[in-house]
Amino acid sequence: MTGFDIFKLIAKAIVVLILVAILTGLIYWLLAASQWGWMATYYPLLIRGLWLTLLLWVLSCVIGMLFAIPIGLVQVTGPSWLAAIARGFCTVIRGTPLLLQLWLIYYGLGSLFPQIGMVFPDFRKDFMWLIRLDAFWYALLAFTLSFAGYEGEIMRGAFLGVPRGELEAARAFGMSPWKVLTRVWFPRAVRLVLPTLAGEVVLQLKATPLAMTVTVMDLAGVVRNRITQDTFIVYEPLMVLAVIYMCLTFLTVWAFKFIEKKVPQKR
Repeated sequence: MTGFDIFKLIAKAIVVLILVAILTGLIYWLLAASQWGWMATYYPLLIRGLWLTLLLWVLSCVIGMLFAIPIGLVQVTGPSWLAAIARGFCTVIRGTPLLLQLWLIYYGLGSLFPQIGMVFPDFRKDFMWLIRLDAFWYALLAFTLSFAGYEGEIMRGAFLGVPRGELEAARAFGMSPWKVLTRVWFPRAVRLVLPTLAGEVVLQLKATPLAMTVTVMDLAGVVRNRITQDTFIVYEPLMVLAVIYMCLTFLTVWAFKFIEKKVPQKR
């Protein structure tokens, strides 16, 4: 064994010892030094907050993707005026922070309906459900538009990435434009965009805590606005929050990898 091999062995041993020490300290802190008595009182709120987080995340991704597909497609196929509108929408969404979009929708649109109801009593009477909208729905609108803007641009690149030869071959077989889109163009674009889409969905999950800034009591809102303020305990609730988000991220990445294996990338 050379001196270099001995050095590498010593370096590996030091790294392992450091990792073991960190893990031991973390376990000790979790079991002995930290405070977990608040869990018995606040776990129902955590469950409800987790449900709102999942609802906001899943709905914004699904609805946003439904908007993103035509936004990306129209930029490739036209007409030119509609493509310009789609490009402008994507530019605005990608050029402004999500937090700003959320505030503009909540404090702008959210205050519009009550003002209209004060001027037109019939509007208040007939559309009371609009005035009583919970902050969650404004957050859902902001997150959906944001996801649609980013994914619309990604779908544009995916549609452009499909080889022209495949589309021409489909047309040569006598397929109608709708069949070319649904049987060839769109499936191939989805295969191309899957790896990128996984990262975008994870980013959307990590953006959901912004909803607490407009009084949505999602998971982050429960931790920040209820538990820490009521108990003055900071680190333990934040650790719980971090673990939950890490688990959701792991499950999302695993699910997309599973889908990618089932849908091979063919070029």
